[in-house]
Formats: sequence, structure tokens, C-alpha cells
Amino acid sequence: MMKIYRDYRGQSIRLTEERRKHILEHPEMKGLMPRIQETLSEPQRVIQSLSDKEANLYYKFYVGTKVGDKYLCVVVKMIKKDAFILTAYLTDAIKKGEIIWLRK
Repeated sequence: MMKIYRDYRGQSIRLTEERRKHILEHPEMKGLMPRIQETLSEPQRVIQSLSDKEANLYYKFYVGTKVGDKYLCVVVKMIKKDAFILTAYLTDAIKKGEIIWLRK
């Protein structure tokens, strides 16, 4: 079943069942699926990936995940009028790249 999320600009972003299963292969991501919507709609920053200009990295910091205090990074592929989630993971660091949006 495909889900449609909205980001901080109101852009529709698809999450396919295949990608959802991929994300949940990481045990630390279990129970964090609601946080994906939150990270898209209320990110602390959005970075354009250095390795893929069509990929935007949405970051939001969470305290007390299964692996400690971490950023949730949601990777969104933006192609013309389509946007979909590639993956999501917890991380200590924000990757380098052009800042597209920064919460004030």
C-alpha cells in the first residue's frame, strides 16, 4: 500500500510499500514510521545531496531513539513533478551539501 506524505512546502511525497519494507529492514527504524511524516513536514534542515542532485535530505533531531539521540534523515528523490522516499535512517551527523531550507 502506497502512502502519500506532504513536506514543509506542501509537496506530495510518495512512500511505496517496497521502500517501506526496505526502511524497516533496519531494526532501529521500527516504530519510527510516524516520525517520517513529522521529519518531512517539520524538518530542521533540508540539504541537497552532493552525490545525487535530485535527492534532498530532510533532517530532524530526536531524543531517545532505540540507538540514542540521533537525527532522522529522510532521503527524497525529486524528479520533475514526482517525489518519492528512497530511504530513511538515523545518524549522528548531517551530511555536507547545499542547504535548501533551514528552520529559523
